[in-house]
Amino acid sequence: MADAALTYRPVHPVFATRGSTMPYLLAGPAFLLMLALLIGPVLVVLLLSFTDYQLGAPAFGFIGIDNYRELAGERVFWKSLGNTLAYVGVVVPGAVALGLGAALLIESGRSWRAFYRAIYFVPVMATLIAMAIAWEFMLHPQFGLINLTMKAIGLTPQNWLNEPNLALWVLATIGIWQGFGFNMVLFMAGLVSIPRHLYEAAEMDGARTAWDRFCLITWPMLGPVTMFVVVISAIRSFQVFDTVHALTKGGPVKATEVLLYTMYAEGFEFLRSGYAAAVTVVFLVFVLILTAIKARVLDRRVHYG
Repeated sequence: MADAALTYRPVHPVFATRGSTMPYLLAGPAFLLMLALLIGPVLVVLLLSFTDYQLGAPAFGFIGIDNYRELAGERVFWKSLGNTLAYVGVVVPGAVALGLGAALLIESGRSWRAFYRAIYFVPVMATLIAMAIAWEFMLHPQFGLINLTMKAIGLTPQNWLNEPNLALWVLATIGIWQGFGFNMVLFMAGLVSIPRHLYEAAEMDGARTAWDRFCLITWPMLGPVTMFVVVISAIRSFQVFDTVHALTKGGPVKATEVLLYTMYAEGFEFLRSGYAAAVTVVFLVFVLILTAIKARVLDRRVHYG
């Protein structure tokens, strides 16, 4: 009883009282910081989208939903939206599949594992603008490594970044290359957390091949990681800008213009800040809808163990 009395710590009345303001006071600084850095700018952009403000103008006026009406009838906007969706549709499955494949191969190996982890993760750590310049040299129509290799094996070289039917898919390939290393690290963390005894039990129950063990154990247990990887990859893909700006500037003939580049061009080249804010709002709505749909659909198929 003496020991119990010594270790007992009564709850302070401020925390014990129902309806106390202390929890709100403790959470207040974090909420204010979030309001200033996250919620506040979003609200400012939303309000700005209802104005005719131009960057540097001394005054502006509210024009209601005129910016959104202009967006709905603007061919360039729909083209950039379609390009963005196509880019996301290629990069997300490609980066997820390659990331999972690389993680499985590295974890199943017995040597050089640290080396392969570092090599595959290099594109994630490197500055994308610098990597884009390297890709520009590799894709050069005259002296690029890719075209020289194609010539050597008897294939027809291509003007990769100036051909409307090829440019977007080239950028998507670069996006897969840049993103799958990050996905690989996430999948490796998920693989390490799977209990080894599950594989032993599955083998005793007749799962003799690696494919059987993958379907019965690995894939279901990677459900939460897969959901996270897909959602994060989709959001990162929607935010593509660096490679477009460095390699194509949205060309040729708007074949690679994406939503973020449209925002940049309207806001900082044409100085139409109100219109660019409307594009930003549409972009944010698409990202939120995409995140909600993927999380809801995938969550029904996730095994959390």
